[in-house]
Amino acid sequence: MSTLRLSLIGEYFHQIKAGAKLEEYRLCTPYWAKRLVGRSYDQIEIAWGYPKANDKERRILRKWTGYTIKTMQHKHFGPEPVTVFAIDVSRTG
Repeated sequence: MSTLRLSLIGEYFHQIKAGAKLEEYRLCTPYWAKRLVGRSYDQIEIAWGYPKANDKERRILRKWTGYTIKTMQHKHFGPEPVTVFAIDVSRTG
C-alpha cells in the first residue's frame, strides 16, 4: 500500500482532525512535484510533527483523492501570492 506522508504543525493537524480544514498546501516546487505529479497513493498519513512509530494519537489516515493546483496567499508562504499543490485531506477511510 502506497502512502503519502505529510508532517504538520499542531494548529493544522487539529483542524484536519476536526474536519475544519479540507486541504493541505505544499508549494509547487520540484521537490513536491516529484512526489505528486503523475503519482497516485492509496492513502495519506498526516502526522503532528514527527511522532514515534507507536504514537497513534498524533497520526490521521485519509483516503488519497488527489490534489489541485491553486494560487493563493497564506501567512506561512509570505505576503505575495504563490502557486501551491492543494492536497485533498477531506476523505476518511
